Amino acid sequence: MGCLNTPEVAEPRHRRLSTPPVPQPGGAGGVAMLGPMADPIKDRELYEALREDGASQEKAARIANAAANSSREEVGRRGGDADAYEEWTVDELRERARELDIEGRSSMKKAELIEALRKH
Repeated sequence: MGCLNTPEVAEPRHRRLSTPPVPQPGGAGGVAMLGPMADPIKDRELYEALREDGASQEKAARIANAAANSSREEVGRRGGDADAYEEWTVDELRERARELDIEGRSSMKKAELIEALRKH
């Protein structure tokens, strides 16, 4: 019970259930220090091998991370149902090159577009 002169006031429920603030390194108002950033490439060895073979950074990262999420064999077996680039029209190839932001695509011939798309 409280003092006779002061009425008891219950603390609001939301304040009673919340956890107290945790002090951060660096003192009051300091910035919390986070650990070193995690490497976004999950299979660095495969990534480096793909880069040495001429794959772009984006393509090498995509393949290396997909391989790390399953297995290298499974990544090779997957594959889409898309036709080979040789069966695409030049307009279709240019559209895909535009999606991938390949520079110089408007003046490329079909074989050049195919090569650029495969290297991307």
